[in-house]
Amino acid sequence: MSNPDDPTLKEATAPPTAAGDVENQTSGTGFGVSEIVTRWRREDVLKRGSLALRVFGLLFSLLAFIIMASNEHGNRKDFDKYEEYRYVLAIAILSSLYTGLQAIRQVYELWTGRQSFPRRNLALLDFFGDQIVAYLLLSSASAAVPLTNSMRENVDNIFTDSSAAAISMEFLAFLSLAFSALISGYKLSNQSYI
Repeated sequence: MSNPDDPTLKEATAPPTAAGDVENQTSGTGFGVSEIVTRWRREDVLKRGSLALRVFGLLFSLLAFIIMASNEHGNRKDFDKYEEYRYVLAIAILSSLYTGLQAIRQVYELWTGRQSFPRRNLALLDFFGDQIVAYLLLSSASAAVPLTNSMRENVDNIFTDSSAAAISMEFLAFLSLAFSALISGYKLSNQSYI
């Protein structure tokens, strides 16, 4: 008969330690408190970075809108006489509205800590909205560059300088939204679909 107080028997029947032992966590599991805090910090930096990029996009879009809308100097020096410049103005207005609404939404979410829409829908809206508006900004800027360059070959005046400034602002707004689309894509790829 075996002795229940025998120490060799206790060692043999001791249950193996589980890999997910709460008291003896190792840093390699990826589920510790420090990993969670690091993930929260990363998400916070991404939220603030996305907001900053959208604010820059809004600023550059508004500048493009204001510069192009005020580019009227009489005779053939009015922006509305050229399709390319009307396209620049229309996309600047659209971009200003989109980035303004997105910035307001993000400020609200950061301020209150509540999301206005479900997380998955926001990730899709951010990703596709940023990409569509960024490509429209690049399209309108690239459509107006040849006209401005041909005008500058003949005469360089305040009209062509203002047009070039509006195009430059749209290109900077494109860069801001393109980087914001990268962040949105990263957020979208980290969504849980369970």
